[in-house]
Amino acid sequence: MTSPEPKSYAQLPFVAPEGATEILLVRHGASQTYVPGEPFPMLGDQGDPALAPLGREQAKQVGARLSGEPIDAVYVTRLQRTVETSQPLVDADGLSSVVSPHLHEIFLGEWEGGISRVKMAEGTDPIALDVMKSGGWDSVPGAETVEEFSARCRNGIDEIVAAHPGGNVVAFVHGGVIGMLARLTAGGDGRIGPVDNCSITHLVVIDGRWLLGSFNDTAHLGGLFTRSR
Repeated sequence: MTSPEPKSYAQLPFVAPEGATEILLVRHGASQTYVPGEPFPMLGDQGDPALAPLGREQAKQVGARLSGEPIDAVYVTRLQRTVETSQPLVDADGLSSVVSPHLHEIFLGEWEGGISRVKMAEGTDPIALDVMKSGGWDSVPGAETVEEFSARCRNGIDEIVAAHPGGNVVAFVHGGVIGMLARLTAGGDGRIGPVDNCSITHLVVIDGRWLLGSFNDTAHLGGLFTRSR
């Protein structure tokens, strides 16, 4: 009589629970360079730059990585840089995209149209120094508050989950949106970053719970270390 095989417990990769909605959050590619005196085109009251040549190349790279995945829906925002970034994937897989009314970038009030890039790059404005210290944009005149932005981002995810229960979704969004969603998932009030152009973040939603499967995945873009050579 042979002895029964002893129980064993292999270490297995993560598998989303049955019924979970999986959302791949893709930040748009690098957008056009801001030149003082030449403000970005505006969509309503929000800056709407197109992709830079680098951003278009990044879009091809992330599209190639995602092509062939079992995707049920593709979402973009009202801002053209997300639409442009989604195009290589949409074209390759014969998909169409849906515009989310909630997942556009945080509104920066008087700093819209490219001014925020100057303020943050120069780093001398007292408000810019406060933004760098706090990680929030509340001190920018006319900007969307953290509370307003976080509620909007949560609504965007809730709508996607309601429309695609148990589905696989790719959402082309913005760095601020991904950072906020990661922060909400982690349950903390600290800053989370960086969020690189055309990075992929994996969000899993099941029974109202949010799980962060991965964050800022840039394997399709090349090197992993970020310091300059």
